[in-house]
Amino acid sequence: QLEDKFTELVRGFSSGDLGDLSSSQLNQVDAFQRRTIKEEKEITEKMAELQETVADSTMVELSHVVSELMRERGGSVNGVEEERVESTLGTKEEGLEDILQNADDLRLRTLKAILEVLTPIQAVHFLIGAAELHLRLHDWGKKRDDVGRQHRGTGGTGR
Repeated sequence: QLEDKFTELVRGFSSGDLGDLSSSQLNQVDAFQRRTIKEEKEITEKMAELQETVADSTMVELSHVVSELMRERGGSVNGVEEERVESTLGTKEEGLEDILQNADDLRLRTLKAILEVLTPIQAVHFLIGAAELHLRLHDWGKKRDDVGRQHRGTGGTGR
């Protein structure tokens, strides 16, 4: 009788890792992981394309024109050049906003897909772990920023 209770107790413990997932759950996780990786790659490629446009010939030419005008006018630029700069940067900013929105959407869809695969108790453990990770990363980032500020304050490089 004691042995049966011990076996039940041991079976009730979970390791909190992928070993707790059923084969069906693992297959589902594998499928959406593959989709997620494909979508991440697409987002990364779009970001790389956008970054290339930041230093494209249009931007270089615009930079030269504005710099020349600023030298000629003692640091000021007229409204036409300002509008041209704003228009050019505005399109790039909109592109960046779209990419960031796509990345946010992917993160949300991924989270929902994970939670749909997990049992309620697994989902709770997952969310607790995710929250702990988020908090630790935040703390580590703050500590690193503090160390950087201290180094800059004492003449160090900060990194």
